Amino acid sequence: MSHPNLFAFLLFSTLLLSACGADNSDVELTENQKAAVAERIAPAGHVLMEGQSVTTTEVVTTVSARSGDDIYNTNCMACHNSGIAGAPKYGDISAWALKLEKGIDAVYANAINGIRGMPARGTCMSCSDDEVKSAIDYILANSK
Repeated sequence: MSHPNLFAFLLFSTLLLSACGADNSDVELTENQKAAVAERIAPAGHVLMEGQSVTTTEVVTTVSARSGDDIYNTNCMACHNSGIAGAPKYGDISAWALKLEKGIDAVYANAINGIRGMPARGTCMSCSDDEVKSAIDYILANSK
């Protein structure tokens, strides 16, 4: 490109980019989105000088827990429907009875922390402990 054409191209690109960067101030966030943004931008820690103290403001999230059914169908069924890597199959009463011999807390701990071929939280890294437990409860309720 010659210099005049390059200048025209740069001017056009600048104008186009500024026009595309329209003001998004009319976009409304949901309460869950606002809480997620507040959590992401919250400071990771505080630096204090001797004699200073920290006052914190707790961010209350209103994210509702997902059901065990939802979590199972999104994260667990790929392995537990087919028994991949020794995963006890959904609906297999005897396989789950063997797992429950060590107690339900052991089953919950294995689901949360992972065991053998199963990764921690069964790949649902966004699941809370209670959500993982609800997925286990869903599997067990349908394996009797």
